[in-house]
Amino acid sequence: MEFLGFLISIIITIYLAINAPKYNKNPWLWAILGFFFGLITLGIFLIKTGRKGLGWLLVIISSIFYVFVLIGILTLFAALMVSPY
Repeated sequence: MEFLGFLISIIITIYLAINAPKYNKNPWLWAILGFFFGLITLGIFLIKTGRKGLGWLLVIISSIFYVFVLIGILTLFAALMVSPY
């Protein structure tokens, strides 16, 4: 599963590095952001380059995913802080 996430990040990085100069954007900046932040960066790039529908869809879906991950992490910490005594 981690390999799939890493592979998606690499694909997004390559896509942004190749397409950023076509829109007069810095390819290094977009590639680095794409590697670390993945689908949100790709969504923002698509919004800024005029493909708003797909861009907003990616931003919304990835934001919902990150909210669920945050809720899971907070739930885990809350469960660990509860004393068994």
